[in-house]
Amino acid sequence: MSSQAERRAATIAAILASARARFGVHGFEATSIDDIAESAGVTKGAVYHHFDSKEAIFAEVLEAVQAEILHTPPPPGAVADGDLADHIAAGVEHYLRTASAPPFRLILLIDGPAVLGWRRWREIDDRYFGAGARMTSAALLGPGASPVEIDALTHLVMGAVMEAAMVCATADDVDEAARSLSAGLRTLLKGLMPTP
Repeated sequence: MSSQAERRAATIAAILASARARFGVHGFEATSIDDIAESAGVTKGAVYHHFDSKEAIFAEVLEAVQAEILHTPPPPGAVADGDLADHIAAGVEHYLRTASAPPFRLILLIDGPAVLGWRRWREIDDRYFGAGARMTSAALLGPGASPVEIDALTHLVMGAVMEAAMVCATADDVDEAARSLSAGLRTLLKGLMPTP
């Protein structure tokens, strides 16, 4: 017999899995709490017992999507030999392709900012990708860079990557858009690197 904590965890997991599947296919607006409950095999009351609102469920789903993207390794050979700018551009290209794939695209790039608002959406993104972006900015600028310079570059690069992700989300050819945008980023980054 399972404990109450195990049943609670199983119910929450079922609700989140149901919501993620529905949000990824139908979008936030077209998904109701009734839809989520029915797909999860629970009552609407059970959903509201664990979550205050559909937005609260969506926020947890978005967090899970960000974590999954962060931990999705690039395909073998995606990061070729080269300098730091080459490695960053290859990583960004992988991110753009992954984030633009269904159902990530609808949850992360289309509904994410609309449902949670730009500020909260960016805070979540920063939690998953901010530390890596700061380390990368510091490495690009070299040991003489000040914290202010590193922070400024981090914001600029993350903004560029988010804009690229938005472009890829609506592109007819995601692969071509990801290739083109990451190549442009590579050019920008190479210009920032200190000369040996």
